[in-house]
Amino acid sequence: MPETRAGSMPGASGAAGAGPAAGTSAAGEPLLEVSGLKKHFPIKRGFLSRVVGQVKAVDGVSFAIPRGEVLGLVGESGCGKTTTGRAILRLIEPTAGSVKFEGREVTTLGRRELRAMRRHMQIVFQDPYSSLNPRLTVGSMIGEPLAIHGIARGAAARERVAQLLTQVGLSPDHARRYPHEFSGGQRQRIGVARALSVGPQLIVADEPVSALDVSIQAQIINLLRDLQRTLHLTYLFVAHDLSVVEHISDRVAVMYLGVIVELAASEALYREPRHPYTVSLLSAIPVPEPGRKRERIVLQGDVPSPAKPPSGCRFHPRCYMAQERCAREEPLLREVSPGHWSACHFAEQVSVAGAGAARASRPT
Repeated sequence: MPETRAGSMPGASGAAGAGPAAGTSAAGEPLLEVSGLKKHFPIKRGFLSRVVGQVKAVDGVSFAIPRGEVLGLVGESGCGKTTTGRAILRLIEPTAGSVKFEGREVTTLGRRELRAMRRHMQIVFQDPYSSLNPRLTVGSMIGEPLAIHGIARGAAARERVAQLLTQVGLSPDHARRYPHEFSGGQRQRIGVARALSVGPQLIVADEPVSALDVSIQAQIINLLRDLQRTLHLTYLFVAHDLSVVEHISDRVAVMYLGVIVELAASEALYREPRHPYTVSLLSAIPVPEPGRKRERIVLQGDVPSPAKPPSGCRFHPRCYMAQERCAREEPLLREVSPGHWSACHFAEQVSVAGAGAARASRPT
């Protein structure tokens, strides 16, 4: 079976056989290609701030997103999901690796070229409260990108702002109000309108619903899904809740301690996970039916420090399938079935071993 190291990249469309969920573009080329992406933060100590180590927040992430696809990026808090999204947009500078947007290398762009590129790559931030400037009106915040990129000014800009507010389910009259006058869900809609203002092709949605009430989460997810279909957008949807990702993603990539451990079409991953970590995450999803429950897999211990990741497989200290090989040999991200990639030495046995734990069962 094909294998890939940290610096290489699984097929852009999840490989042949992934079906419609792969979302291949008309031209057959991915909109976004990420290869061997790394972001290490230095650990400094002492009076002279000497570098004594590195926090390997992202340590060799590779994937591709075809035009029009939604790729969900999931994992526990601290696994490197948000850092990956921000490094792709160069909101933080990557340590190493390649990021190509429409075949053009993003990591080497100069300041002026990067600003022009960002018109096509936007982000929706996690916190709808701190991501909006409290001193600016909604109209000013949404209209600012229009002026920066020379898209519209004056009456044309105001008309565009009104159109965007209507598009995200708000009133054009809201343009005159300030962020503190809105609820959390309304603020996140404003954030979405701001991201859409410049007509981007790719949107990095950085946990856009995690700070919202459950009832509001569904509204925002439905809004993002409708916009994606209407405007033919491409999403990198970052989240820690697999139940949320299931409803919007075509494919799902699972991250653990800075690396991708599984990547597959959404339906295939939820039906037959091929990594023990994914099985444990799926077992934590509540069953929306009274009298039913899942056989929960509770992982032992805490997530290791990204400054000192374990030898071999990074998940082996907490894995219920760990063997001696796992501690000494790092597993390659390999295609265990068409379009289904897993970084586990025993991926073929995972679905069998974890089936009883991940499925919902009636209590006796």
